[in-house]
Amino acid sequence: MKIYEKAPAKINLMLDVLHKRPDGYHEVEMIMTMVDLADRLEMSALPRDTIIISSQAGYIPLDEKNLAFQAAKLIKERYDVRSGVYIHLDKKIPVAAGLAGGSSDAAATLRGLNRLWKLGISNEELMELGAELGSDVPFCVTGGTVLATGRGEKLAPLKNPPQCWVILAKLPINVSTAEVYGRLKSEEIQTHPSADRMRRAIEEGDFAGVCGALGNVLEGVTLQVYPEVAHLKETMIRLGADGVLMSGSGPTVFGLVSKESKVSRIYNGLRGFCKEVYAVRLLT
Repeated sequence: MKIYEKAPAKINLMLDVLHKRPDGYHEVEMIMTMVDLADRLEMSALPRDTIIISSQAGYIPLDEKNLAFQAAKLIKERYDVRSGVYIHLDKKIPVAAGLAGGSSDAAATLRGLNRLWKLGISNEELMELGAELGSDVPFCVTGGTVLATGRGEKLAPLKNPPQCWVILAKLPINVSTAEVYGRLKSEEIQTHPSADRMRRAIEEGDFAGVCGALGNVLEGVTLQVYPEVAHLKETMIRLGADGVLMSGSGPTVFGLVSKESKVSRIYNGLRGFCKEVYAVRLLT
């Protein structure tokens, strides 16, 4: 028996950091949604009590450093599963890109193994397990569009934003989320994006309002350390994307585009100096 799961990428339509918490995490306010760029996982049971992961991507770890491996280990130990699993990970989402690829793989692993081993775990329990693996994993378990608070694990569902094209571009650099948050001085942030403004635009189906409410306070760190990301953002704006923002801690920049006629021009313009460019739709 084989189980298949799709692990879509996420983008942050807005990301605000309020303050650093006593536990070392940052208190955040984010609105996240998913796009139709996805890894695909194939899972099958093994008689031996082991976890084996393979992938066509030669640049990702296949051991305990892999979040899908960690998710399989966690669910096995928590529910005392004595059989093993073979997971093949078809990697499409860029790594260390601010698109939650690893978190989405972990969430897909939790969902898939719940089905493979017939554990009957509720979505709420899967989300609690996911929170032990990373702040983005609970959202990736459920998908959709959400307002995330706390350290990102408290989720309130929202309507999906108005449908549009999303152009994603990632430069050949890897950005450490921990490093970006480590450099962030939350008390020095002067302009905070508004979750209320973004939520209102989404509820009203106002595409121009969504573009106007885009904001990410982590840009202040990443764009300073990596000026090439700032150049990429400026290029996407110049090419005519309706709204442009860095996703998560970067370095991926996305552009929201309402008219299909603009998509190929922006895509081809970016391909001139950026190898990893994707034109996808919102996953609604």
